[in-house]
Amino acid sequence: MKPIKIKSMTATFGKLEKARLEPGPGLTLIHAPNEGGKSTWAAFWRAMLYGIDTRDRDKKGYLADKNHYQPWSGAPMEGEITLEYGSRDITIRRGPRGNTPFGFFSAVYTKTQAPVPGLTASNCGELLTGAGQEVFTRSAFLGDSGLSLTSAPELERRIAALVTSGGEEVSFSQAMNRLKDWKNRRQVNRSVGEIPKLEGELYQVREALEQLEEVTLQISQLEGEQAALEKKRDTLSHQAQAHRLLAQKELADRYTRVSEAYQTAQTQLETLEREQSEHPIPDREALKKAQGDLQYIKALEEEIKQGETALKEAEEAAAKAKEAAEDERFPDMTGEEAVTRAEAAGTTYRAAVERGARKNRRAWLLQIAGVLGGGTLIAVQFIQRGQLGLLSGLGLGFYALMTLLTIVALKASKKLRTQADESLSAYHVPTPEELTAKAQDYRERWQAAEKAAQEAEVVQNALTERKGKRDTAKSELLDFVHAFAPEVRDLFGCSAALSRALNLDHELAMARDRTEERRRRLEDLEAQGVWPAARAVPELPLPDLGPEDTDRALARAADRLEEVAAQLNQAVGTRQAMGDPAALSARREELETTLERRRMEAEALSLAMEVLTQANVQLQERFSPELNRLAGEYMARLTGNKYPAVSLTRDLEGFVREEGGVLPRGALWLSRGTVDQLYLAVRLAVCRLCLPSRPPIMLDDALVSFDDQRLAQALELLWELSGKQQLLLFTCQRRESELLANVPGVTKLEL
Repeated sequence: MKPIKIKSMTATFGKLEKARLEPGPGLTLIHAPNEGGKSTWAAFWRAMLYGIDTRDRDKKGYLADKNHYQPWSGAPMEGEITLEYGSRDITIRRGPRGNTPFGFFSAVYTKTQAPVPGLTASNCGELLTGAGQEVFTRSAFLGDSGLSLTSAPELERRIAALVTSGGEEVSFSQAMNRLKDWKNRRQVNRSVGEIPKLEGELYQVREALEQLEEVTLQISQLEGEQAALEKKRDTLSHQAQAHRLLAQKELADRYTRVSEAYQTAQTQLETLEREQSEHPIPDREALKKAQGDLQYIKALEEEIKQGETALKEAEEAAAKAKEAAEDERFPDMTGEEAVTRAEAAGTTYRAAVERGARKNRRAWLLQIAGVLGGGTLIAVQFIQRGQLGLLSGLGLGFYALMTLLTIVALKASKKLRTQADESLSAYHVPTPEELTAKAQDYRERWQAAEKAAQEAEVVQNALTERKGKRDTAKSELLDFVHAFAPEVRDLFGCSAALSRALNLDHELAMARDRTEERRRRLEDLEAQGVWPAARAVPELPLPDLGPEDTDRALARAADRLEEVAAQLNQAVGTRQAMGDPAALSARREELETTLERRRMEAEALSLAMEVLTQANVQLQERFSPELNRLAGEYMARLTGNKYPAVSLTRDLEGFVREEGGVLPRGALWLSRGTVDQLYLAVRLAVCRLCLPSRPPIMLDDALVSFDDQRLAQALELLWELSGKQQLLLFTCQRRESELLANVPGVTKLEL
């Protein structure tokens, strides 16, 4: 839930007589002299939340609040506060009821004046702030006196609850005592069906109240929008009238400006015409063409420079390609010639190898025939006669003949293979396939060299062409410029001469156009009758929107106003048909109370007590480490990190540790200003932990003893905290205002 914020307070309370205070949403600096009502405003804020204790009595040296803050004028004690509560504004009023001060109480939604459900005189402060009066007073009110860090029973209970239960509403001892009391006073209600019945009825009542609240909120929003639209419509109507009057004044002002501009243009034109007559120059088209020729020559010069670089690179590339293409295997051959020669050599090699292979196979066949034939004849002779004879001689002779023929065939095969190898040896390759690969590679390198040579030739021809164009154009340009600038000798001089001539011609043409244009504008304004209108128009502020935008916005506002009026009438009718909200709220409270009682009676109290006992075992220290951590952070900020750590005893006695120090220091060892800073740090930390709803914090001259440096540090910390929680800083000094002069989001008030 968003923190509550004070929007306005109106008080007849003590010395305050119908006084009004409107703090800002963040940090509000309220300056007042001593006895100027600062403490009275803080007491009024507390009284509006928690009321006045009528049972309190005056004592020696002490006045009860009911007497202390009785209005000095004799008027009844009364007041009104408007708060931002959640997403809506509520207004709380207190006043007399009979003889009881602040006995009357009301809490309503500001726009609708509908009562705020559940907010009563007795629970107002605790419901809005999330704390009882004692805790709220000791946390959210910081003054310049009473800085002793003594304990308060309720405040100690709140901090102990924060440590033990993780919440801030009830401590272990309270919860345990309450459970024991319930156990002693009540028994479990075992009636069947009552809780579901109550839950069903409660759901219906809550639904009706939620719908009623939504409708009420819708009505409030529509009423607000309606008022805003009516205001916007009136504002836009005034702005439309202002536009009409401003248009008349603009005509008069424009006539004056145009008249003066016409006289100036006429004078400039006459001056330029005299200068042009003394120095005749070609017409503007010829000059622009000459400038184009100059740019063309410059472009050619750049292209020639690039072409020379490109030619050098191309010639180098051609030379490298030619060198890379050279191969001793194919001297003075083209790529195709080399491939053809290699293919022919391969064919010759393969033919010789094939003939040699045939000769070799024939030799081995002859050898086999000799062996078989001779052996057969010898074997027959042996079988027939058992001794050598004619057949044996024939067999041996046949074998000898075949052997001789075999030798001859092998020699011929070897010769053919040698011839084949010799045909490849000239190319230094072992196989015709490798020779073919070498020839194809040579062809690719030869083609690359040819292409590089052709590219170099193309670049050379293009460079020669551009040099010729440059020389011709340069000669023609110089001849043109010499007609009105004979001293020019180079392109730089041409450029300067053309710029001078064009500038004069351009200025003359512009001056003529400018003079004619202003003359026509002057005649048009004179035709509109501007002088009477100019005398009748007063000084007016400039509207936020233009004329056309103003008219359109006015039409849209009127249309939307009609729509909102219709929606508002419908919403009011719906709310009237939904019933009495007070009766529904009363029934809801009754059902909630009954249902809660039945549920609590049905709980297993023994189990609850066991769980609560286990939770209490976790309590190791009296005070939360979170409180010490937060107070330490704030103390470090307030003292420029001189005292970065804070610790609190059971009695809320504060100790600080200096940066780099070992032993902590108590308040008795600190200066008054440092004690005030420790007090402020602890109170801010307690406020952060004990007030989760983040109500407004009031500081009454709480920084009066701070030196300038620590005052600035304190204001910086308070400004940062005000981004999440409203702060009201009362002071009788001017230092705070000076230090916050240029800080955004700070509201400054005077009492």
